[in-house]
Amino acid sequence: MNSPATPKGHPKGLYVLFATEMWERFNYYGMRAILIFFMTDALLYSKPFASNLYGGYTGLVYLTPLVGGYIADRYWGNRQSIIIGGLFMALAEFFLFGFASYYTELRESPELARLLFYVGLGLMIAGNGFFKPNISSLVGQLYSNTDTRKDAAYTIFYMGINVGGMLGPFICGLVGNTGNPAHFKWAFLAAGIGMLLSVITMKLLQEKYLVSHDGRPVGVIPEHMDGKNHFLKKTFSLNSVIFILAIAAAAIGLLYLHADQIVDISILLIVGLVIILVVIFSDKGLSTIERKQVGVILIVSFFVIFFWSAFEQAGASLSFFANEQTDRYIPLLNFTVPPSWFQSLNSAFVVIFAPLFAAIWLFLGKRKMEPNSPTKMAIGLLLLAIGFLVIAIGVKDPQQTKVNMMWLTSMYALHTWGELCLSPIGLSLVNKLAPVRFASLLMGVWFMANAAANVLAGKLSALYPPPGETTRFLGYTITSLYDFFMLFVVMAGVASLILFFLTRFLGRWMNESK
Repeated sequence: MNSPATPKGHPKGLYVLFATEMWERFNYYGMRAILIFFMTDALLYSKPFASNLYGGYTGLVYLTPLVGGYIADRYWGNRQSIIIGGLFMALAEFFLFGFASYYTELRESPELARLLFYVGLGLMIAGNGFFKPNISSLVGQLYSNTDTRKDAAYTIFYMGINVGGMLGPFICGLVGNTGNPAHFKWAFLAAGIGMLLSVITMKLLQEKYLVSHDGRPVGVIPEHMDGKNHFLKKTFSLNSVIFILAIAAAAIGLLYLHADQIVDISILLIVGLVIILVVIFSDKGLSTIERKQVGVILIVSFFVIFFWSAFEQAGASLSFFANEQTDRYIPLLNFTVPPSWFQSLNSAFVVIFAPLFAAIWLFLGKRKMEPNSPTKMAIGLLLLAIGFLVIAIGVKDPQQTKVNMMWLTSMYALHTWGELCLSPIGLSLVNKLAPVRFASLLMGVWFMANAAANVLAGKLSALYPPPGETTRFLGYTITSLYDFFMLFVVMAGVASLILFFLTRFLGRWMNESK
């Protein structure tokens, strides 16, 4: 008996999720593109303080999805979690728009200004926690487990992420990153409008189009909640709003402690990791093979910290570099490129090169030459190191005040190639190796590695050397931009070489021969 044929095309629900995610990424990356400039140019924060705060903020952005995913699975469902999370993110942007409209008056009360700014960031962190983990899981629910279109669906969805990531910095940078600090408010407003479009798209179209292959609605409130009286049973209730505000308040408190270097968020990550490891390895039902596979996940998660901590300089030190040391003037157009536009390059290059990398892996796979996952990730780290080497060469001449835009553009291309070797490969590795009963916990480990990397990114960005001054990192003296960028060359390069050395060992633990 022949199995039913796979339908042609994709369900319309995929394009609903594409648009929803695209506008949310427009919001997040658009706001992120101007955030470091807003802190230094409008709020007059020092670069080290702004860098550290930026790292704390982006680190917490990767932590709260652990809470949001847990709540969605047990109480609210994916749909409602996405909508309430999106509304809080829109509220955060409009709050920051209002704050940025009066930043000059608030400078006279620096503590009040700081509190209000942190409130906006805290609302964004909390809302993101409920949006980010839930929309991706909805994509897979539109298809049956045997549907061969699922991989292509995630590719289409990934393009939506990067279209938003490309347009956000471009539009928000155009209206907000003009050189006049009074204009930053328009970037927050544009990001907020984008977030509202995301929520409206989801709300208007979810009932009709977010259905499974057999017509059942997906992402709804879990069945086990029917008839149960729980304080979080209703998504849009006073209890639920208070709960999310409590998460935002905790994030605000952590931002204060981290920015003032009273408590390092990294300590919380280490404690969380230890708890997760105790839970996993104390399970007596875990087989030897499963323990080895968990070990592979932990090892590669450690190495991705080195990748993302360097890669995420895009929103911090590389933004300083684009603003101050890059010749952004185009004589032919009589136009100066906003420095935040360079943050669109990564997403643009993903859209351009992702099909090429997929074709390369397919070509090598057919010839049984495809490297295993850890090897691909080691290649990603090596490409990242080469990217920083390119920009280091560009600034090596101490007599040169500014470099051509092509140096920075070339570096972002190499970084994107590195990302395509590491990011989707790492996510696939975690999903493939994680024992089913610990799948969510081990995905939490992956998120925690990303959070730790972002926190470290802020600390490393704080080493960006002011003219004529010296900074130090673990005995390494940084007196120039060349020294600063070479730090990342060495860090990513050494991590890459060690991971290359471990690939055969990790392959055996994964039961791979490559």
